Amino acid sequence: MERRRSIAVVDSNFRRRAAMSHSLAGSAIHVEPFETIDELAASWPRTEAIMVEDRHEAIEELIGLMTERGRWLPLIAFAEEPSIERIVRAVLAGAVDYLHWPCEPAQVLGALIGAESAGHSLGMIKLREAQARSRVRCLTRREREVLAGVAEGKSNRLIGQQLEISPRTVEIHRANMLTKMGAKHTSEAIRIAIEASLLA
Repeated sequence: MERRRSIAVVDSNFRRRAAMSHSLAGSAIHVEPFETIDELAASWPRTEAIMVEDRHEAIEELIGLMTERGRWLPLIAFAEEPSIERIVRAVLAGAVDYLHWPCEPAQVLGALIGAESAGHSLGMIKLREAQARSRVRCLTRREREVLAGVAEGKSNRLIGQQLEISPRTVEIHRANMLTKMGAKHTSEAIRIAIEASLLA
């Protein structure tokens, strides 16, 4: 007997949401429908993935929410007649697949199976990247410059010469940078910066 799978569907369009639930009900997929991301956040789904309508900043918002929660579910974006640019943007933002709605239940099932294998590893990468970005975002411009200098292996004196500040000021920025990033040592700060794609 085929294993019954589950998916959360976030769609502000009531008719389409109902049509999707009805369409997938006859297949091996159980649907948890949500009208908004806020509704989903209030009652976190016990599903294998989230299928989200690609509108506005929905994917980025969901990635941010999962980063805050420290919980990851693969995202499958969907839209009616999306452009190639829109699909690329969604995938770059963190979607593991993109479906054109309306589609057959078999396509949703295929996306779910694909999300299972790709979702965990990609999810962990995206989650770490998003967490790292939020930690780097709290740094001032000067602290980021000091971090870049540290990553290049430069001493406080050399960084100070480059930024036209004293080595002592570099040391203060460096200490503040570590505190804000929650890093115990410089190598951890560099790793976080790399995960945040701050450093090439």
